[in-house]
Amino acid sequence: MLAIRLPPDIEDRLNALAQRTGRTKTFYAREAILEHLDDLEDLYLAETRLQALRRGDDQAVPLEELMQRHGLAD
Repeated sequence: MLAIRLPPDIEDRLNALAQRTGRTKTFYAREAILEHLDDLEDLYLAETRLQALRRGDDQAVPLEELMQRHGLAD
């Protein structure tokens, strides 16, 4: 179960969309979360990797080497 508070203008837009389409506000909230969750996870992973690289805890792999490893080189 999840309860969220939205700014009134967003709540109004969500209500209007739900009424126009015959779907629930919950449906659209779920769709929005699912749509952006992958992006948020990718962002977190990228930020974590960047911090590790800056600390010297990890090393970057040149693109050419990566492509050769996976059989994508010309």
